[in-house]
Formats: sequence, C-alpha cells, structure tokens
Amino acid sequence: MISATAGVVLVAGTTAGCFAEPSAMPTVRDFLIAWQVGNYKAAAAKTTGAAQSAVANALGEVRGQLDAASLKLALGVPPESGRDSGEGPKAIEKKGETARARFSVKVDLGENGQPWTYTGLMSLKRIGGQWKVVWDPSIINPALKPGQRLAVVTEVAPRGAIKDRNDRTLLRKVNAVNIGVYPGRLKDPQATVDALAKGTKIDGGRKLDAERLLGRVRSAPPQKFLPLLTLQRPTHNLLIARLQQIPDVRAEAVQAPIAPLQAPELVGGLGPATADRLQQVGAPYQPGDTIGVSGLQLLQQRRLAGTPTVRVVAQDPLGRNVAELKSWTGQPPAGLGTTIDPKMQARADQALAGLPVTASMVALRPSTGEVWAVANHGSAGRNLAMEGSYPPGMTFGIISAEAVLRSGVSQATKFDCPATANVGGQTITNPSKQGRPTSSLQNDFAFSCATTLAQLSGKLDAATLLGEAGRFGIGKSWGLSVPHFAGSVPTPANDAEKAALAVGQGKVQVSPLSMALVAAAAENGAWKPPYLTKDTGEPKNSLIQPIDSLPLSDLKKLLRRSVTVGTAHEANTAGGSVSGVAASVDYQEGGRTKTVSWFVGSRGDLAFAVAIEGKYSASKIAAKFLTGTATAGKTAASAR
Repeated sequence: MISATAGVVLVAGTTAGCFAEPSAMPTVRDFLIAWQVGNYKAAAAKTTGAAQSAVANALGEVRGQLDAASLKLALGVPPESGRDSGEGPKAIEKKGETARARFSVKVDLGENGQPWTYTGLMSLKRIGGQWKVVWDPSIINPALKPGQRLAVVTEVAPRGAIKDRNDRTLLRKVNAVNIGVYPGRLKDPQATVDALAKGTKIDGGRKLDAERLLGRVRSAPPQKFLPLLTLQRPTHNLLIARLQQIPDVRAEAVQAPIAPLQAPELVGGLGPATADRLQQVGAPYQPGDTIGVSGLQLLQQRRLAGTPTVRVVAQDPLGRNVAELKSWTGQPPAGLGTTIDPKMQARADQALAGLPVTASMVALRPSTGEVWAVANHGSAGRNLAMEGSYPPGMTFGIISAEAVLRSGVSQATKFDCPATANVGGQTITNPSKQGRPTSSLQNDFAFSCATTLAQLSGKLDAATLLGEAGRFGIGKSWGLSVPHFAGSVPTPANDAEKAALAVGQGKVQVSPLSMALVAAAAENGAWKPPYLTKDTGEPKNSLIQPIDSLPLSDLKKLLRRSVTVGTAHEANTAGGSVSGVAASVDYQEGGRTKTVSWFVGSRGDLAFAVAIEGKYSASKIAAKFLTGTATAGKTAASAR
C-alpha cells in the first residue's frame, strides 16, 4: 500500500460562480484534502461524528481495504462521467442550514485492476455558524452502510493444462498444502505477514514480498481463508512445519495438479509468487498466487493462468458480500497443446534412466519438425536437451561431408586416413588415435576419420562451410517459442581453424536439439524448423531449407555405413534402417577436461540426438531408445 503524498492540491470540479453557498466550501475542501493526504484526525474534526477516532479509523482503513496505491479526491463529478461544469447538479447545493456536496473519488487499485472512479456525496449541516460534514459511511462510497466495509475479491479460474500431442494433460495431481490466513482473525496482521515472509525461503532463498502481501491480506474478505502459497509434499515438508508454527497461520491439505507428468524440464513447475518471480510475470499476479516458475508454465503464464476477475464489494460484519460496487472481468485461462508424444517421451526417459551421469536427448519427426521427446537425466532441472551447449566432434561431419559431396567429391573416392594430419599448422587427430588404410570416403566417414575430413576441408572455402552449417539450421533463428540453443559456428580465420571446424572442434557449439534437426534434414531432404507448441505461431515454414538431392543420396549412404560397420555399429542392434554418427569429444570447461559422447541419427520418420556427459556408448543408448528397453547401469566401459 502506497500512502498519498502530503501537499496534494485538491482540484475543484466546478467554477466559483456555481456554488450555491460558498461558505460551505472551506469545510468540504479541508475535509477532502485531509482525507486524501492521510491526515484522518483532521478530516474527522470536520465532521459531526460523536466518536471522531472511529471516523478517523474508518477513513484510514479505506486504502487498506482496497490495497490502493493511491486515493485522489476532487470537488464535483468525475470527468469520466461525461458532464462538464455546465451540466448536471452543482458541486455544492445549499438548502437552509443544510447542504450537499458532490466529489469525485479515483482509486488506483495497483495490481488489483484498473483505476476505479465514482462520485461521492456528503451532507453538511451548519452548527453554531460552522459548517460540519454529517458523518455517514456512505461518504466513503454511496453504497456503504453502517457496519459494512470495503473488500477486494479476486477470483482465479482453474489454470489451463499443458497437453501432449494426443490432447492429454502433461500434469499430475500431487499432495500439497495451501498455507494461508483468515484475515479477520489476525491479532497482528503486520507481525504475521512479516514472520511468514521471513520464514518463506524456497528454491534458492526466494521470499514473499511482505509489503505487498500485507496489502492483499488487509484488502481480502476478513472471514474467508486466504491462501498465500501452495507447497508440495514431501518436497517442502520442513518448510510447511516451520510456517505452521507462526501464530494464526493455517494449512489446508489439497490435491493440486502442479507436477509435470513427463518432460519436467520442458513443462516446468508451479510455485508461490515470490518477489523476484513477480518481477518476471508482472501484474496482475500478486503474492499468494500460484504461478509458473519454470519451463512452459513460466513462459506461457498469462495464457495458462489467464487474468483474475476482480470485484470490489461491500461486506457485512460476517464477511458476506452485500453489494458489488465494481468489477473487472479477467481473461479466461487457455490450455497449451504441445507435440510431445507420450510413448516416445517414455522411451527416451527409459533409455537414459540407468546412466550414472548427466545425459539428454531430443527426438523429433523429420517430415514436420514436430518435437516428440525432450528428455533430461541428472540435469538438476536444466533443459540441456534444448539449451545445452557442447562441441559436436565428428557428428558435425554430417554437415561438412555434405559440403564436400556438393563440391563434386564422390562417396566412393578413395582417401588416406592417417592417425594425425597437419592442416595449416593445426594437428588433427582421429578419435581412435589410429590411422586406417586408404579407403573410400564412405568407409573413412563410417570409422570417424577426422583426418580425412580435415584434409578435404581444403577443397572448401570458409563461406561454403559456414553456408552449409546455416542450411542445416546451426546458429540460425528458428522461431521457436521456448528457450533453446541453435548452436554457434565461428568464422574460421585460416585453414587451421577451417579444418577444426570441419571436424566439429575449435569453438563450434551445438545442442542435442540442433543436432537432432541436422539428422532430420539428412533423413528428410530438407531442414525444417522445430515445432513444439500449438497456437503460438509455430512452425515457421518460411525457414525450410532444402538439401540438394544428389549429394544427399551419398550422405545417406555414409550415415548408414557408419551404423552397419562403423563406429556407431552398436545402434544397429535396434533393427530397421538406422543411420547416424557416433562421437566422443574431449573439451575444456572451467579449467577441467570433460567429455561428451554423442549419437546423432534417424530411422524412417524419426530423428534424434543423444548427448552423454562422459565416455559412454551413446550408440547403445540409441538402440535402447529405438527398441524401447530400459538402461541398466553403465552402457559401455570407460574409455580412459
């Protein structure tokens, strides 16, 4: 609640010549100014109220009852009424020893809704030659009667569901607790709210905003339970127990659909509207609301939650609404459809489940770009499947091999595959640390001959290689409505950097999503932007990039050969025409040497990419995904 600033000038709504009894003007003016600036004692002194302290309290409680950011008063009818100074009744009308004065009230309800403007009316009586305001609660609002108070009622509709491609919810109900208060039963609202805000440290120390929370408590219906945060069991059991020790704080058990059923890092979670989270989602959400805190729940907060309907009401002492004074109808919530396939998502989760290290995976449909699965394992809530950043190593060879084939090189042409090759002063080493006999490009690719591709990069200029990466979507804008990493490919400054780029080294960075799209383009013959959410402007079909059919035919042979006899042969156990590339890449991060193991490939109208942080067989994980079997323990011996 923000207090009005002292010194505000009262604006008269009529000209001086319109007043029937000018001598009443000073009383009306002084009363309104004192009320507006918060000098309630001075305002009460201008009234006939027998208990002037009660009058002062009644005037002082208006801002709190409305959780108002400001209250502005002016003599005459509000400009919004459509009348000007020459229309309608006069601002002050005198009849003998009595008078009536009209004034406008403009209340800024802050987060509760639009400004509320109405016409107030007060009666005056001359007593001993002095004009006095005849006190009555209707001065606060014409509909208010003795014993009644104002209150703000916020009505929130059930939140829209996030759904899979079959129109089934991706959320599940869990045991939860609504922590809240009965505002009218609080012995010390300030102390209770301060203790609640101080005791609420969740998800990295986030707290409720005590000042805004107090405003909401004071403006809420006094006899109705007011939920202030929803906490999930058993995750927040200790916090729930601690908050229940605060005097006058109550806990009500509920079943709430707040937990993701699948793809939790993508779907996201719900949680209390803490101070920093409210800065993200903005008005009209307030402390006490349950809002999206991550993933699609946060990104699509306004769509999924809608906006509340806010009503200003008059209530009797029992908390019953006796009159509605003003209302603002909110925007109804809407569900959000996604392309997530529950069976494919389950298979992706199962494939990663037994790994003792962090891993992620994306599966999608090449013919449309629909994302079918977004799986993260051991990622501590991070959506690495879409936002992770790793060097691609020889999986980038899909792109550089396509560029080489487009230059006129045949997949049957024979090349050397030394263990190391020096290109422009840069030493490129095969992942196996070994060389191979002279063989076709198809075989060299199948067995991850990085030295072959590095040497062939000399047939390409930097613009051609970068252009090919762009044709496969790397580093481009995809028009996707959720956070993602499209990859980055720095411009090589010389032949050495160009050779490193060709084999996915240097500063090339990609995500599992970006590489799944590369595999999809190789399978489908065109790169298509990813499509994940419905009715949000996806997909951007104008971004489709066709892949030349002649080199694409040879590229498919390279990818199939890699699975049938090459380094990705463990994926071939899944059956069917699986194509793809496997790679294990060492890189530096934070002064440490780390490894990412990849499989990037496809089978029919299914493309996917697996990234495992460690030296494991990503090809085996690919086979488990394709066959739908669960992972148990390590999938390959450490390569150290």
